Amino acid sequence: VRRASRSLWGPLLEAGIAIHEYQPTMYHVKVVVVDEIWTSVGCTNFNNRSFRLNDEANLNILDAEFAAGQARLFEQDKARSRRINLEEWRRRPWRERAGDRLAGLLRLQL
Repeated sequence: VRRASRSLWGPLLEAGIAIHEYQPTMYHVKVVVVDEIWTSVGCTNFNNRSFRLNDEANLNILDAEFAAGQARLFEQDKARSRRINLEEWRRRPWRERAGDRLAGLLRLQL
């Protein structure tokens, strides 16, 4: 999954999107905080397979205190992450690029 996602990073980095890769292990949390009050937490991936095929669910919470707590947890986790920059991504060794592309072909099944 990690390798498959890396295959898509180029256009995102070129557009100025900040990508942070969690270092201790794979980061599998699915949390969205909107307007400091609405939080969605669950197992749903934000892709067509999850929305149309998989049986996944999220819990939506409208509570500013809960949202603030989730935002704090996110910042703590981001502190344990490494920001990826475009030049570094472009300079990946050819074997890593090839592996990312190969995994990217399978991303719709992951």
